[in-house]
This record gives sequence, C-alpha cells and structure tokens, in this order.
Amino acid sequence: MEKLLVAEHVSKSFGDYKALNNISIEVPRGSIFGLLGPNGAGKTTFIRIINQITMPDSGTILLDGKPLQPNDIQNIGYLPEERGLYKSMKVGEQVLYLAQLKGLSKQEARVRLKYWFDRLEIGDWWNKKIQELSKGMAQKIQFVVTVLHQPKLLIFDEPFSGFDPINATLIKDEILKLRDDGATVIFSTHRMESVEEMCDHIALIHKSNKVLDGRLIDIKRAYKSNTFEVGLLTENKTEVSKILKDQFEVFPTSFKSINDGLQYKIKIPENSSPNDLVQFLMSKGQLNHFAEVIPSANDIFIETVQKN
Repeated sequence: MEKLLVAEHVSKSFGDYKALNNISIEVPRGSIFGLLGPNGAGKTTFIRIINQITMPDSGTILLDGKPLQPNDIQNIGYLPEERGLYKSMKVGEQVLYLAQLKGLSKQEARVRLKYWFDRLEIGDWWNKKIQELSKGMAQKIQFVVTVLHQPKLLIFDEPFSGFDPINATLIKDEILKLRDDGATVIFSTHRMESVEEMCDHIALIHKSNKVLDGRLIDIKRAYKSNTFEVGLLTENKTEVSKILKDQFEVFPTSFKSINDGLQYKIKIPENSSPNDLVQFLMSKGQLNHFAEVIPSANDIFIETVQKN
C-alpha cells in the first residue's frame, strides 16, 4: 500500500528528557492511522514535529515521498487537543481569516464554509463570538477550520473532547467520509472504542518508544488466544463443569442470556479446532452461545503497555 507519510528514525530530546527514541512509522494513503499511547508517551511531540512546530534532533519525515518542507503546512490540517480559537472574534470573521492563512481566496473560503456550515447545521453561528459558544460548539468550528482547505493529511488529537454522544457520532461519521473521499488521517485518542470503529492501522508509543504497529486486524489476530465464550444448557451443571475444567483451560465469564446455563471462557490447545470444542460441548448439553474472544483495542493497549 502506498504511504503518504513516513517517519524514519525520528528522535527528540528536551534537555535530559528523551521525548521520542528512534521512531519509524508509515502511514498508508487513504487510511485512518491511530496514534496511541499513555499520557507522556511522546504522541504530541511526534505530531508537533509533523506540523513543524518543533524539529527532530535526528531522523526524517517524508510527505508524499519527499522530505517535509515549510510550505507543506498547506497540505496538513491539524486539530490540536488544546484548542486555539480567538474567543472575542466573531465566528465568521475568524473562519474566513484562518481559511485565507491556509491559502484559500476569500471567495473560495465562503463557498466551502457554506458547505460545512450547512452540513453541520451551524449557519446561524456566523455572527456569534466564540466565547458565546459551548465547548462542543467551538469544537465544531475548529473542526471546520481544520478540514476546510482539503489537505492531504489530517491530524486529529482527541477530536471528540467536549462533544456529547450525538455530536461525537456526527464528527466520527464526517472523519470516515473524509477518509472515504481520499484523505489520510492520523488520529490520536484515549477512546479505544473510537479506535475500534475508525482505525485501519495503529501504532502504540510507550515511554518514547514505538512498541507496536501494523494493521489493526493483523494485530488482533496476533493477540488472540484461541479462547471462546461458551453458554451451555445442561441438566447436570456440577458434573459437566468438572469435566470441562479437567479437559480445558476454563475461566469464569458472564454475558447477557435469557437461559440459566453454564457460562465460561474456554481456551483450547493450539492443535485443536473450534469444531472440536463445539462437538464436545454438544455432547454434554444444548449449546446456546459460542463466540471467539477477540481482543479489543483496549485489551491490546493495556497488555502491551504492561509488558513494556
């Protein structure tokens, strides 16, 4: 897959503190790339290097196959975690000003702003001051400013901060549409459910080092443990429970069910297949629930951080 952004052996220190240590990351074109890590891991430093707010001590950032240049800022849209709108300016004046900083003419900016203001149903905010808006309302304005100039690369740092569930879903759907229309997105968040819903690829940075990266589906496959969630109706729970524990690695679990049966997580040996387990269970009772336990992004995040 073609890469839009490539970081090669990027390091950055602030005095004696190593913020990034030899980070190499490839962001595929037309994807949503999750940049994950605990607080203080180095994510924001990496994002600031891409935006040329700070420079690396060593290493290279390539955009579209070429070393990053000052004028590439026109090809990047950045929504920082700490918002930066002028509170006393009117919304319309501010978005027009910021759009022109990104290289749009006033006329083109007005056309694109009308599209976005209509799409997000915020047209009546044009003459309001930012300080008159709620945090979520101001966040919508900043989202529009970020995407307005149709950059090649969009960087969203905690984009759902301040949003209620309805507006978070609205912005999530807009980001997915931007990806589908050809934009490449770097998405940094602590909300692992958003990673599950949106990210094609992820990289995990911990204590300034990259400890994991790749396609999310491939990482899930690597972390799965041949474990299955099982619900079984049987007349003799005690006997069947003992047999299961003798035959397999069995762990307690609970899930919503209208039946009062046995509920377990069962890990099968590597040389066994799920069919073997299904046949065994059906010989002991009525199987009413069977699902492979797929590790979530949250599970992978916690396990990887704890290991490192």
